[in-house]
Amino acid sequence: MFLEHTGPHAPRKGWVEVICGSMFSGKTEELIRRLRRAEFARQKVEIFKPGVDIRYDENDVVSHEGTSIRSTPVPGSSHLLLLTNDIRVVGIDEAQFFDDGLPAVCEQLANSGIRVIIAGLDMDFQGRPFGPMPALMAMAEYVTKVHAICMHCGGLAQYSHRTTASQDLVVLGETDSYEPLCRTCFMVARSKQAEP
Repeated sequence: MFLEHTGPHAPRKGWVEVICGSMFSGKTEELIRRLRRAEFARQKVEIFKPGVDIRYDENDVVSHEGTSIRSTPVPGSSHLLLLTNDIRVVGIDEAQFFDDGLPAVCEQLANSGIRVIIAGLDMDFQGRPFGPMPALMAMAEYVTKVHAICMHCGGLAQYSHRTTASQDLVVLGETDSYEPLCRTCFMVARSKQAEP
């Protein structure tokens, strides 16, 4: 007969949640909302972001709407394991900018009983899977895909169209560099950019 372990001495259950979508879709806002709920429940929470992301603040995670929460910038995924002792919930923002070791780190955290909440772009500016996000989405227990509103037609947007000429994979920017587009408008905008 199987007996479920419950009570104060039961092993903690960990899992992975992924919040993904285009730019301006509310990923960071949703991440902050979930982390604040965990803090309200008096769970020990730690938030991380890649050291490269200094758009709004060098330390805090800040949404496009201006909501912020304290965080720790880290240079790589391996640093997360060094900074999560006695933590119940780990939040990770801008996960697409992390190295390919992030999925294994998140799995290790979840296996040790930590709830891991990840937010990131699922596709880059060319509409291709971005960094470690596909692997994170595949291994997660819960995946939430959020959408922006297409700047051209008003439909649901899932693409982050870069309006500048740079072909670099990582270009930190806001509405001056990117716009959310639906599939149809994204295809039209990309074909126009390809014209000589």
